[in-house]
Amino acid sequence: MEYRHMGKSDLVVSAIGFGCWEMGGNYGAIDTQEVTTAIRRALDLGVTLFDTARGYGAGRSEEILGRALGADRKNVVVVTKCAIPTRPDQKPRRDARYDSIMKDVELSLQSLGTDYIDLLLVHWPDPDTPIPESMRALNDLRGAGKVRYVGVSNFSAAQLRVCKQFAPVIANQVGYNLFDRRWEYEMFPTAQELGIGIMAYGPLAHGLLTGTFSAEMAFGENDWRSRGIVFGQALFTPENLPKNVEVVDRLKRFATRRGVTLPRLALAWVLSNPLVAVALSGTRRPAEIEENVEALAIKLTEEDKAELDTIMQGAVGQVKEIPT
Repeated sequence: MEYRHMGKSDLVVSAIGFGCWEMGGNYGAIDTQEVTTAIRRALDLGVTLFDTARGYGAGRSEEILGRALGADRKNVVVVTKCAIPTRPDQKPRRDARYDSIMKDVELSLQSLGTDYIDLLLVHWPDPDTPIPESMRALNDLRGAGKVRYVGVSNFSAAQLRVCKQFAPVIANQVGYNLFDRRWEYEMFPTAQELGIGIMAYGPLAHGLLTGTFSAEMAFGENDWRSRGIVFGQALFTPENLPKNVEVVDRLKRFATRRGVTLPRLALAWVLSNPLVAVALSGTRRPAEIEENVEALAIKLTEEDKAELDTIMQGAVGQVKEIPT
């Protein structure tokens, strides 16, 4: 395993993180015992960062993670996120008000079965709540010893600058993969300037870069990808999916020439960016975390990256605007 600092902070994390979104039920049915075995296998492999959120099944993901970690909880970095409504008293879509964040954290602590969170993130910007108010909640949680470090997720460059004025934010978690490079343009340089580490979610493009999709791929009704739109990008719509599968086929041929699998290649590409502290891949099976960890052995050359850029020119459905 490889370990990296989160930005310029003293928090050290495994470069491969265990993503727990799927455990909330948004990707279809899961086998809880299989997920638990995968978490235990991740620990064996040296994975130290486990990323969940209150919004992943209204605490379901947190509960599964907490039970699976057991006594090993003290040896890992548990990341969870707040401000996505899961309670009747919250305002719709986003709720990063002071009192709401405080309630979210109390529920997260209960679900995780712990008395502290290593890294708490505001899940999405709340356009109706001033950033200083949200940051005040994070500061007070740190002061109370309920949270060790604080950060945000899906925040723009301008929003990061405001956050940093009011709280010691060390991380911004954003979507980043070969099909989605929107955050590179402005936010990455700002994060570097401010000493904020990047947590990259969706490194396998929400399944597309596993290489298992077909042009006729159909998602279940309870699978969020069934809309065809992923974080504002129309990658999976009926007209775009076949073209993107063709791009993936070209990537698979490139990976074969390199003697690696496509998922490993996709993760290696994300981790080749020095600003990325951790690549988070949604994991539900032991074999998946074993595959992810193997990506650390792959070192891409500038020629490799240039060829990958050329292949990706055939992708469709992408946009340059960051998701909101």
